[in-house]
Amino acid sequence: MTRPGDEDTVFENAVSQLRSARIREELRVREIPAPERIAPRSVAFSAGVIHGQSHPGDEESDSPYGAGRLVLMHDPASAEDWGGPFRIVCFAQAPLELEIGIDPFIADVAWTWLTDALESRGAAYTYASGTATKTLSTGFGTLERQGDTAQIEIRASWTPLGDNFGPHAESWGELLCLLAGLPHHEGVPSLGAQRAKRG
Repeated sequence: MTRPGDEDTVFENAVSQLRSARIREELRVREIPAPERIAPRSVAFSAGVIHGQSHPGDEESDSPYGAGRLVLMHDPASAEDWGGPFRIVCFAQAPLELEIGIDPFIADVAWTWLTDALESRGAAYTYASGTATKTLSTGFGTLERQGDTAQIEIRASWTPLGDNFGPHAESWGELLCLLAGLPHHEGVPSLGAQRAKRG
């Protein structure tokens, strides 16, 4: 039987790997309070896409270029339902050019970006589920000047397999950058290095 202290160690090791994940430099990532009562143990991160030089406070709010959340939950009692003791939930959204937003296949493409990012980084997973939603909006009244706009949003969850959690955070970051229109990129600095650079 696994003791509570052992489970705490397993969770903290997973959190440590997420914190040291190699996140793209176009993202500002910070740890945030995890939603309450979703699991006995959980940790959460938020990210915003930056363009050009960042400014003080950029990491404190959602970016107009794209933003997301990542939550890691740990509950051995839910292993039968989840397919494992951990579950990852992610959210990512970004504005789209209207010509892209009206593409009838953009939601399918966005979901493929997520699964491709997971697979390309060797992030083993199972029980994946989620939604990809595109929204077309038309402004009226005082918002009429903004014209027609489009946005893509992904809400997904999956069960990580094995004990290598960093690639899951890296995949989430890659997804967010792709949704924001940034090209695929390799050789990125770690989240820890970004913190040092900001400090």
